Amino acid sequence: METLRQILSPDFLLRNSVYTSVLIGFACPLVGVFLVLRRLVFMGVALPQISSTGVAIALCVPMWLGVLQPEHAPHSEHLLAFLGSTVFSLSAILVLAFLDRRRRGLPEGRLGSAYVVAAVASILLLSKNRYAEVGWLDLMKGEIITVDNADLVLTGTSLAVVVLALALFHRELLLVSFDRAMAVTLGKNVVAWDVLLYLLIGLTVSMAVLSVGPLIAFGFLLIPALTAHLFAANMRQLTIFASLIGGAASFIGFCIAYRYDLPVGPADVVLLGILYALTFAGQRMAGWLFKHGS
Repeated sequence: METLRQILSPDFLLRNSVYTSVLIGFACPLVGVFLVLRRLVFMGVALPQISSTGVAIALCVPMWLGVLQPEHAPHSEHLLAFLGSTVFSLSAILVLAFLDRRRRGLPEGRLGSAYVVAAVASILLLSKNRYAEVGWLDLMKGEIITVDNADLVLTGTSLAVVVLALALFHRELLLVSFDRAMAVTLGKNVVAWDVLLYLLIGLTVSMAVLSVGPLIAFGFLLIPALTAHLFAANMRQLTIFASLIGGAASFIGFCIAYRYDLPVGPADVVLLGILYALTFAGQRMAGWLFKHGS
């Protein structure tokens, strides 16, 4: 209770970190639901890593070219990271989606190749920059330690745009995800709705990577949606429960990490994994009891 009291205090030093973590926890599952529905789990793995490569390039190249000076890096790095992450996320998801629609090659092979190349490229880029250790590796790993007001506003505004768009166009996005033939019959512009959905996913992924890192972003994209899918009766319940699970896990995970001095992101994902395992086991147990009870 003392830990909870400290975290909820208006004077809590890491309050912006709490807000950012909870925002990511609520927002990521909203787009993660569509990744699960469209069976794009591998894309959920690859996109955060590609986004992190955009962060690495945006941070390193301007400094190598002398455009960004080390003493000015703290004031510019977050904006550069946001631009690099967003450009790479949006470009990657549009290209991968285009190739998938054209049935070119093996989708799993493309996503796997994109993931591993992006991962090693990030490592190589940051390993050759002597300033990478000064907060940049923490940024890539998603160490939520200090988040200033400007970063919090940027994160909140970006995710608010995503949530608003999903709320306004939820029916159309579900239709093109569930039944494309019906969408075409009803005169819907399937390609335009696909592009909008991919843009929303890309924006969410880019913000999540900046806030919690690529691995943690993947956890928030998929695990809450998979957990809610075990017991949700319809799409509305799936979306709401997935978002609530992500938001609750991010806050509880932050409390646990603060109490026991653990990394916040990994604590969140482990908690999500435990919730998923317990829900799965509970569903199977309930099914077994119903079968044998009747």
